[in-house]
Amino acid sequence: MNTHQQTNPNGLTAMNLLHENLARAQMSARLGEAQQLQLGYRLARARRLSRKAEEAAQQARLALARAL
Repeated sequence: MNTHQQTNPNGLTAMNLLHENLARAQMSARLGEAQQLQLGYRLARARRLSRKAEEAAQQARLALARAL
């Protein structure tokens, strides 16, 4: 074994641990991005549905006004 390599009890080198931590951080960042995108899609869908509901309510009010 190279004397310059530092090992932990599991036998992983410091470089391996560094790569693991980097991979974990990247995975966490990507998960956060995916969650933000999903939230954005849900918000956009909610706005569309809200607009449709408002339009339907307006049409119902107009129909009622015409019927009176």
